[in-house]
Amino acid sequence: MLPAMARDQDPFDGSGRLLGIPDGVAAAAGQVVSQAVGRVLSSDLRVTTAGEGKRLLAEDDGSEEVADAIQRFVGLATPIVRVVARGARFTRVPWVLVASTTVSIGVTVRVGVRELQVLAALLAHRLEQETGAAPDPALLQKLALELYLSPRRTPDTSDLRLPVVRLARRWIVSGALGRDTRGKTAKALDRAELLDLARFAALSPARRS
Repeated sequence: MLPAMARDQDPFDGSGRLLGIPDGVAAAAGQVVSQAVGRVLSSDLRVTTAGEGKRLLAEDDGSEEVADAIQRFVGLATPIVRVVARGARFTRVPWVLVASTTVSIGVTVRVGVRELQVLAALLAHRLEQETGAAPDPALLQKLALELYLSPRRTPDTSDLRLPVVRLARRWIVSGALGRDTRGKTAKALDRAELLDLARFAALSPARRS
């Protein structure tokens, strides 16, 4: 059964394109982010430059420690693609692309988790270097996710709520269509290296509260 949708949400629009994300799927995506970034803060993962981050991503996949959260997200997200597929005659999504939905979304999320972890590790290092203090977990999650999703935009940290609906949509669509996210993540790492993180830390709602 498809998880309950948020009020006024629909899995797809009139042309069959994916729009709404069920509350349970968005919450599961948020849990993946929280565990992934929490693991960075409690581990010895250190990334000091964008180049180092890119090399780490090319070498390995360290997402095993959040496997349960990933499995929950995939289990909730898979029915969404299948619902959209039932309307495939109205959409650009070919039937063949949903034949292995669970596997493809699972691969995408595992890669995405590793990308987020490496990005968060670089941001954590730079925050600590620029502020002389351990990074605030909520601010770190927000910065990492905003850059991961929109590397060309300056992150908006006036509200530390995470854009989990956008994240869930990206992982579902990328998994179903087999999109490679490495180029976008490389841009996010480059941008993370240039941000004035001391300013973000000083203006963080968590610091003001």
